[in-house]
Amino acid sequence: MSNLMMYVATMTVVTYLIRVLPLTLFNKPITNIYVQSFLYYIPYVTLAVMTFPTILYETNSQLAGFAALIVGIMLAWKDNGLFQVSIACCLVVLTMEYII
Repeated sequence: MSNLMMYVATMTVVTYLIRVLPLTLFNKPITNIYVQSFLYYIPYVTLAVMTFPTILYETNSQLAGFAALIVGIMLAWKDNGLFQVSIACCLVVLTMEYII
């Protein structure tokens, strides 16, 4: 039980430091265009890294996941909203699972 509490305490400290250190270290706005560009894309990359494996491996067949991925990319490229893209991908997976 003490190991569990140590893990929770370590997680708490790390999470706290990640949230507090940028506030204490950076007093002025970031003016470097490369750093700004890097920070701009972090949420998108994080979301992609978390969802990409799930798209392919959570379906019964990887073909259905891959088809939904292609449809999702095409619809997102055409500036459709997140809701329309997710519904279309779900329908593609359901259709492919039914066919296969």
